[in-house]
Amino acid sequence: MSISLHARRGAAVTGLALVSVLGLATAASAHVTVNPREAEQDGYVKVAFRVPNERDNAGTTKVQVDLPMDHPLASVSVRPVPGWKIKVEKSKLKTPIKAHGGELTEAVSRITWSGGKIEPGQFQEFDVSMGRMPTDTDRLIFKAEQTYSGGEVVKWDQVPKDGQEEPEHPAPILKLTPKGATATGAGASGAPTVKTVAAGTTSENADDGTARLLGGLGLATGLIGIAIGGYGISRARSRS
Repeated sequence: MSISLHARRGAAVTGLALVSVLGLATAASAHVTVNPREAEQDGYVKVAFRVPNERDNAGTTKVQVDLPMDHPLASVSVRPVPGWKIKVEKSKLKTPIKAHGGELTEAVSRITWSGGKIEPGQFQEFDVSMGRMPTDTDRLIFKAEQTYSGGEVVKWDQVPKDGQEEPEHPAPILKLTPKGATATGAGASGAPTVKTVAAGTTSENADDGTARLLGGLGLATGLIGIAIGGYGISRARSRS
Protein backbone atom coordinates (compact mmCIF):
# COMPACT_ATOMS: atom_id res chain seq x y z
CA MET A 1 0.00 0.00 0.00
CA SER A 2 2.82 2.41 0.90
CA ILE A 3 4.62 1.79 -2.40
CA SER A 4 1.39 2.28 -4.39
CA LEU A 5 0.64 5.56 -2.61
CA HIS A 6 4.14 6.94 -3.20
CA ALA A 7 4.00 5.85 -6.84
CA ARG A 8 0.68 7.60 -7.41
CA ARG A 9 1.91 10.77 -5.73
CA GLY A 10 5.13 10.74 -7.75
CA ALA A 11 3.23 10.23 -11.00
CA ALA A 12 0.81 13.05 -10.16
CA VAL A 13 3.61 15.52 -9.33
CA THR A 14 5.50 14.58 -12.48
CA GLY A 15 2.41 14.93 -14.65
CA LEU A 16 1.57 18.37 -13.26
CA ALA A 17 5.15 19.55 -13.70
CA LEU A 18 5.24 18.31 -17.29
CA VAL A 19 1.96 20.02 -18.18
CA SER A 20 3.09 23.28 -16.58
CA VAL A 21 6.46 23.29 -18.33
CA LEU A 22 4.98 22.48 -21.73
CA GLY A 23 2.28 25.11 -21.24
CA LEU A 24 4.85 27.79 -20.47
CA ALA A 25 7.05 26.77 -23.39
CA THR A 26 4.12 26.85 -25.83
CA ALA A 27 2.96 30.26 -24.59
CA ALA A 28 6.45 31.70 -24.85
CA SER A 29 6.86 30.50 -28.43
CA ALA A 30 3.55 31.94 -29.69
CA HIS A 31 5.03 35.01 -31.34
CA VAL A 32 5.11 36.26 -34.91
CA THR A 33 8.59 35.33 -36.12
CA VAL A 34 10.70 35.34 -39.26
CA ASN A 35 12.25 32.05 -40.34
CA PRO A 36 15.08 31.32 -40.84
CA ARG A 37 16.37 33.68 -38.17
CA GLU A 38 19.64 34.44 -39.98
CA ALA A 39 20.73 35.47 -43.46
CA GLU A 40 23.98 36.50 -45.11
CA GLN A 41 24.77 40.10 -45.88
CA ASP A 42 24.85 41.01 -49.57
CA GLY A 43 22.75 37.95 -50.45
CA TYR A 44 19.18 36.97 -51.23
CA VAL A 45 16.90 34.98 -48.96
CA LYS A 46 13.42 33.50 -48.82
CA VAL A 47 11.90 34.02 -45.40
CA ALA A 48 8.64 32.85 -43.89
CA PHE A 49 6.71 35.06 -41.51
CA ARG A 50 5.23 32.51 -39.11
CA VAL A 51 1.97 33.65 -37.52
CA PRO A 52 0.37 31.53 -34.77
CA ASN A 53 -3.14 32.20 -33.52
CA GLU A 54 -3.00 33.04 -29.81
CA ARG A 55 -6.74 33.34 -29.21
CA ASP A 56 -9.23 30.60 -28.33
CA ASN A 57 -12.33 32.49 -29.48
CA ALA A 58 -11.21 34.31 -32.65
CA GLY A 59 -9.33 33.69 -35.87
CA THR A 60 -6.53 35.76 -37.38
CA THR A 61 -7.89 37.49 -40.48
CA LYS A 62 -5.13 39.94 -41.42
CA VAL A 63 -1.36 40.09 -41.10
CA GLN A 64 0.65 43.22 -41.86
CA VAL A 65 4.44 43.34 -42.03
CA ASP A 66 6.45 46.56 -42.38
CA LEU A 67 9.82 46.34 -44.10
CA PRO A 68 12.63 48.53 -42.73
CA MET A 69 12.94 51.70 -44.78
CA ASP A 70 16.22 52.66 -43.10
CA HIS A 71 17.69 49.65 -44.92
CA PRO A 72 15.49 49.32 -48.03
CA LEU A 73 15.47 46.14 -50.06
CA ALA A 74 15.70 46.47 -53.82
CA SER A 75 14.04 43.16 -54.66
CA VAL A 76 10.94 41.85 -52.87
CA SER A 77 8.47 39.26 -54.14
CA VAL A 78 5.76 37.32 -52.38
CA ARG A 79 4.46 33.77 -52.70
CA PRO A 80 0.70 33.42 -53.20
CA VAL A 81 -1.13 31.91 -50.24
CA PRO A 82 -4.38 30.07 -51.05
CA GLY A 83 -7.36 31.93 -49.61
CA TRP A 84 -5.41 35.11 -48.87
CA LYS A 85 -5.22 38.41 -50.75
CA ILE A 86 -1.84 40.14 -50.84
CA LYS A 87 -1.26 43.89 -50.98
CA VAL A 88 2.26 45.21 -51.57
CA GLU A 89 2.91 48.89 -50.87
CA LYS A 90 5.93 50.97 -51.83
CA SER A 91 7.29 54.19 -50.35
CA LYS A 92 9.58 56.89 -51.67
CA LEU A 93 13.16 56.70 -50.48
CA LYS A 94 14.88 59.69 -48.94
CA THR A 95 18.07 58.57 -50.60
CA PRO A 96 17.91 56.53 -53.84
CA ILE A 97 19.75 53.21 -53.84
CA LYS A 98 21.69 51.61 -56.67
CA ALA A 99 20.27 48.33 -57.93
CA HIS A 100 19.61 46.49 -61.17
CA GLY A 101 22.02 48.72 -63.07
CA GLY A 102 20.32 51.94 -62.04
CA GLU A 103 18.88 53.91 -59.13
CA LEU A 104 15.72 53.04 -57.24
CA THR A 105 13.71 55.90 -55.78
CA GLU A 106 11.14 53.69 -54.01
CA ALA A 107 11.05 50.33 -52.28
CA VAL A 108 8.53 47.94 -50.77
CA SER A 109 7.60 49.21 -47.33
CA ARG A 110 4.59 47.09 -46.34
CA ILE A 111 3.02 43.74 -47.17
CA THR A 112 -0.51 42.88 -46.05
CA TRP A 113 -2.22 39.50 -46.18
CA SER A 114 -6.00 39.50 -45.68
CA GLY A 115 -9.17 37.60 -46.53
CA GLY A 116 -8.03 34.29 -45.10
CA LYS A 117 -8.31 32.92 -41.59
CA ILE A 118 -5.97 31.24 -39.12
CA GLU A 119 -8.15 29.26 -36.76
CA PRO A 120 -7.45 28.83 -33.01
CA GLY A 121 -4.67 26.32 -32.43
CA GLN A 122 -3.27 26.81 -35.94
CA PHE A 123 -0.53 28.86 -37.60
CA GLN A 124 0.22 30.09 -41.10
CA GLU A 125 3.47 30.96 -42.87
CA PHE A 126 3.74 33.76 -45.42
CA ASP A 127 6.76 33.49 -47.73
CA VAL A 128 8.69 36.48 -49.04
CA SER A 129 11.80 36.49 -51.22
CA MET A 130 14.03 39.52 -50.68
CA GLY A 131 17.48 40.96 -51.30
CA ARG A 132 20.09 42.04 -51.43
CA MET A 133 20.66 42.03 -47.71
CA PRO A 134 22.35 45.25 -46.50
CA THR A 135 25.98 45.17 -45.44
CA ASP A 136 25.90 48.13 -43.05
CA THR A 137 23.75 46.53 -40.33
CA ASP A 138 23.66 43.23 -38.45
CA ARG A 139 19.88 42.87 -38.37
CA LEU A 140 16.61 43.79 -40.05
CA ILE A 141 13.54 44.54 -37.93
CA PHE A 142 10.12 43.72 -39.38
CA LYS A 143 7.36 45.27 -37.30
CA ALA A 144 4.09 43.42 -37.68
CA GLU A 145 0.39 43.64 -36.85
CA GLN A 146 -1.98 40.74 -36.32
CA THR A 147 -5.72 41.36 -36.63
CA TYR A 148 -8.33 39.00 -35.20
CA SER A 149 -11.89 38.40 -36.37
CA GLY A 150 -13.26 40.20 -33.32
CA GLY A 151 -11.42 43.39 -34.27
CA GLU A 152 -8.50 43.05 -31.86
CA VAL A 153 -5.15 44.20 -33.25
CA VAL A 154 -1.90 42.93 -31.72
CA LYS A 155 1.25 44.88 -32.59
CA TRP A 156 4.49 42.91 -32.76
CA ASP A 157 6.80 45.93 -32.73
CA GLN A 158 8.87 45.85 -29.56
CA VAL A 159 12.63 45.62 -30.10
CA PRO A 160 14.52 43.52 -27.52
CA LYS A 161 17.37 45.28 -25.73
CA ASP A 162 20.67 43.66 -24.84
CA GLY A 163 20.76 42.32 -21.30
CA GLN A 164 17.00 42.57 -20.83
CA GLU A 165 14.21 40.02 -20.96
CA GLU A 166 12.30 39.55 -24.18
CA PRO A 167 9.41 42.03 -24.43
CA GLU A 168 5.81 40.88 -24.46
CA HIS A 169 5.32 41.60 -28.17
CA PRO A 170 8.75 41.34 -29.86
CA ALA A 171 9.13 42.36 -33.48
CA PRO A 172 10.35 39.69 -35.92
CA ILE A 173 14.10 40.17 -36.39
CA LEU A 174 16.33 38.75 -39.12
CA LYS A 175 19.96 38.56 -37.99
CA LEU A 176 22.54 39.34 -40.68
CA THR A 177 25.94 37.69 -40.72
CA PRO A 178 29.00 38.50 -42.86
CA LYS A 179 28.99 36.77 -46.21
CA GLY A 180 30.50 33.28 -45.93
CA ALA A 181 30.62 33.40 -42.12
CA THR A 182 28.00 30.70 -41.64
CA ALA A 183 27.57 27.35 -43.30
CA THR A 184 23.80 27.32 -42.81
CA GLY A 185 23.17 30.93 -43.73
CA ALA A 186 19.86 31.59 -45.40
CA GLY A 187 20.30 29.44 -48.44
CA ALA A 188 20.84 32.20 -50.97
CA SER A 189 23.86 34.41 -51.49
CA GLY A 190 24.85 36.19 -54.65
CA ALA A 191 21.82 34.86 -56.51
CA PRO A 192 20.36 36.81 -59.45
CA THR A 193 17.48 39.15 -58.76
CA VAL A 194 14.38 37.14 -57.89
CA LYS A 195 11.27 38.05 -59.86
CA THR A 196 9.12 35.08 -58.87
CA VAL A 197 9.29 32.77 -55.89
CA ALA A 198 10.21 29.21 -56.80
CA ALA A 199 8.14 26.39 -55.37
CA GLY A 200 9.55 24.65 -52.32
CA THR A 201 8.95 24.00 -48.70
CA THR A 202 9.26 26.64 -46.03
CA SER A 203 12.46 26.53 -44.01
CA GLU A 204 12.02 25.01 -40.58
CA ASN A 205 15.23 26.23 -38.97
CA ALA A 206 15.16 26.21 -35.20
CA ASP A 207 13.92 29.46 -33.69
CA ASP A 208 13.64 30.84 -30.20
CA GLY A 209 10.26 29.23 -29.68
CA THR A 210 11.59 25.79 -30.53
CA ALA A 211 14.55 26.31 -28.23
CA ARG A 212 12.21 27.18 -25.39
CA LEU A 213 10.10 24.12 -26.08
CA LEU A 214 13.14 21.82 -26.09
CA GLY A 215 14.36 23.44 -22.90
CA GLY A 216 10.97 22.80 -21.33
CA LEU A 217 11.06 19.18 -22.38
CA GLY A 218 14.53 18.82 -20.88
CA LEU A 219 13.35 20.28 -17.60
CA ALA A 220 10.33 17.99 -17.61
CA THR A 221 12.59 15.00 -18.18
CA GLY A 222 14.67 16.05 -15.19
CA LEU A 223 11.55 16.30 -13.05
CA ILE A 224 10.52 12.81 -14.11
CA GLY A 225 13.95 11.55 -13.06
CA ILE A 226 13.58 13.21 -9.65
CA ALA A 227 10.15 11.67 -9.19
CA ILE A 228 11.43 8.21 -10.09
CA GLY A 229 14.36 8.64 -7.70
CA GLY A 230 12.00 9.66 -4.92
CA TYR A 231 9.87 6.63 -5.60
CA GLY A 232 12.94 4.39 -5.37
CA ILE A 233 13.93 5.87 -2.03
CA SER A 234 10.42 5.48 -0.65
CA ARG A 235 10.32 1.91 -1.79
CA ALA A 236 13.64 1.15 -0.14
CA ARG A 237 12.46 2.69 3.13
CA SER A 238 9.26 0.72 3.09
CA ARG A 239 11.24 -2.52 2.79
CA SER A 240 13.63 -1.70 5.66
